[in-house]
Amino acid sequence: MKPRARANPPLLTCGVDEVGRGPLAGPVVTAAVILDPGNPVEGLADSKRLTPKRRDRLFDEIRDKALCWHIARAEVGEIDALNILHATRLAITRAVEGLAAAPDEILIDGNRVPESLQGRATAVVGGDDLHDCISAASILAKVARDREMVAMEATWPGYGFDRHKGYPTRVHLAALDSLGVTPIHRRSFGPVRQRLQQGKLF
Repeated sequence: MKPRARANPPLLTCGVDEVGRGPLAGPVVTAAVILDPGNPVEGLADSKRLTPKRRDRLFDEIRDKALCWHIARAEVGEIDALNILHATRLAITRAVEGLAAAPDEILIDGNRVPESLQGRATAVVGGDDLHDCISAASILAKVARDREMVAMEATWPGYGFDRHKGYPTRVHLAALDSLGVTPIHRRSFGPVRQRLQQGKLF
């Protein structure tokens, strides 16, 4: 009698997404998530298409049900030193390397894969609408960053961080003109750099 063949263990697929490439202030935040096929999370979608209340609920559910997850970041100083593209790649690598389990495949939202992950990862344009694991990562990253920026308004009142989350809205630009540049602003970004040249410091 032939021995029964062992079933191959399921592949561990990690989804990765980032939030915060466009803001003038605050870190870029990334998340990596390996979902549990036996404990699915219902209602996953691109975080931008979900209401804040829905994102908050899913944020907790993803962390409870996922096989593992990790949220990482690149700080403002790293963004200014490396540029936003390379800082984002660094944060993505940190998110993947922070996972408690090593993934068999890595799906990254976007069109580029960090050099440190080449050969192991695939870039997926629009991936947060195509793969649940990337959707889950987008939700973790966005909620984590949004909460941090809301807290920043208490430290740096008057800028409206709780509303625009650091993006270059009219309110934010007006606050930069009237209040000046804070330590959490990205000095390499044009609107901030221009105001520094005008001597506008907090």
